[in-house]
This record gives sequence, structure tokens and C-alpha cells, in this order.
Amino acid sequence: MDRPVFHLFTDGACTGNPGPGGWAFILRSVAGAELLVEEAGAESQTTNNRMELLAAIRGLEAVPEPAEVHLFSDSQYLTKGLGEWLDGWKRKGWRTTSGPVRNADLWRELDALRGVHRIRTEWVRGHDGHPENERCDQLAVAAIEAVRGR
Repeated sequence: MDRPVFHLFTDGACTGNPGPGGWAFILRSVAGAELLVEEAGAESQTTNNRMELLAAIRGLEAVPEPAEVHLFSDSQYLTKGLGEWLDGWKRKGWRTTSGPVRNADLWRELDALRGVHRIRTEWVRGHDGHPENERCDQLAVAAIEAVRGR
């Protein structure tokens, strides 16, 4: 049976390392190209890489049924992690040659979501005019400002 197809655009932002960080995603159904969800959130103390992963997790959780998901991100950490590194980390007990995998808790969540969806990643150059990537960045930055204003 064919699965429905969705496009997921994600981005994360952070003002320090660690610092306040925001994440955002846009989810579109390919059939009809309608916007399904646009969402953002923030944490008061985090890293940019965690925000990139959270954007992908929250976006994949928003997909309404098992699907083919084409995930677009300006984070090579995310796209290479899902496409090249994740299976090796699992085989090595969540370790790299230099020690434990950073953000292993979030990578495990992404791995579980790979069991639900067929995910294909595509890296897009950040701040290069890609409309959904730019919108995600704006949403993530606004989420940081909102958490700062609390």
C-alpha cells in the first residue's frame, strides 16, 4: 500500500552554546500542497544541535499517519545523522570513536520515529532564500524571544 507523502521543513536556533534556543517546523501534505502544521517552541538553556533535533522530532510527531516524509533542514548534523551516522551509533552502543553520542536521548527518539515513517533527508543551505527554511528560522528566533520575555 502506498503511504501518503509529506514535506517537513525544520530549523533550530540558539543564542549561545548553551543558551536560549528555539526550534520550528512546517509540515505540508504533498497531495494538494496544503499547510498542515506550523509550530515553534523554545528552551531557556540548550544548544543549537538539540534545537535542530527537537524540530525534527516535533515535526515527525505531527505527521498524522505512517508516511513517506521528505525532511528538509539546513542542519548537516541532522541530515547526516539520520542519513549516515545513526545506524552506526546504534551498532556501537550509542558511542563514537571519541565517546558517548551527544544528544543520544533525542537521537533515540528520532530512531523510533524512523520505525513509523520512511524518512528521506535533504540539506538546504541556510539563509539562502529557501522560503520554508527562512520561515522556520523566523519562528525559532521568535520562540527564543518569547522564552526570554517570560
